[in-house]
Amino acid sequence: MKKVLLIVLSSFLFPHIYAQDGTSVFNFLKLPISSHAAALGGDNISLIDDDITLASQNPALLSSVTDKTINLNYMNYLDGVGVYSAAFSKTIRERSSWAVTAQLVNYGKISERDVEDNELGEFSAKDMVFTGVYSYNLSDYWSGGVTAKAIYSNYDKYSSFALGVDLGLNYYNQNADFSFSFVARNLGGQLVAFDQKHEKLPIDVLIGFTKRLAHAPFRLSITMPGLTNWKSSPYDIKKGKKNNFGIILLNHFVLGLDFVPTENLYVALGYNCRRGNEMKIAESTHWAGLTLGAGIQIKRIKVGASFSKYHTSSSSLLFNLSMAL
Repeated sequence: MKKVLLIVLSSFLFPHIYAQDGTSVFNFLKLPISSHAAALGGDNISLIDDDITLASQNPALLSSVTDKTINLNYMNYLDGVGVYSAAFSKTIRERSSWAVTAQLVNYGKISERDVEDNELGEFSAKDMVFTGVYSYNLSDYWSGGVTAKAIYSNYDKYSSFALGVDLGLNYYNQNADFSFSFVARNLGGQLVAFDQKHEKLPIDVLIGFTKRLAHAPFRLSITMPGLTNWKSSPYDIKKGKKNNFGIILLNHFVLGLDFVPTENLYVALGYNCRRGNEMKIAESTHWAGLTLGAGIQIKRIKVGASFSKYHTSSSSLLFNLSMAL
């Protein structure tokens, strides 16, 4: 019963991200809390902006955030599943910044049934992560950051606890408006396992860059996630595309484009190649892989929103609200 419960929760609640790495736990960590990153395809580690939520993508980006920024976020993931998060950041002198964040994935009440489909009652399920982020400006061009994570999941009577670390590095040339980043995510492991066997965290390595186009109000971003996993996805194997290097390589690209007519407004469009590939149904993509969003700043307040699809049966909206105190 224990293993069946965990498999059903993981495969149903995380149909896209679970398919990439079926042997790991805490796959909810791959869900973005940044509406701007979500609008640019779901992964963006190199965008330089005064946005505290981007530090969840790369801790080195915290160095660009205004002192004493508070942030609240909400995403409707699937029907009845909500993702809530909050953050606060503080600068230290000229080169350092720190932040704390909290995230909750609440699955609500889930019907418990036996093998004969008889209803036995209801149980609750939730995932939580608490983080501490620190960034430091190494030079005029380089910044580094680290995120420490305390991760907890509880499904009915079963729970797990883990510690993890993200490491980030960013190079930014302001004159060329060019940014390049490297990130290693979810380094760590379980201290308390759901079962007797300890499972790995969804470790990932990413590289990416963002470049503002000359004489045009556009920023182009290209991110390559999943650099620790170069195997064919379960979807590709099912479709007879195993070991097709072209498809495997394409699945490692996330493309994003910002339209920035002023410094206080952006409209973003993105495409996640892996998500688009894995969520295709017959000849129809159902907008799979496509993301979009927008954000605006009015004095000290920033608002952002994005649209994404993580499952063919539903769409997700992510909202950010930030204010500099």
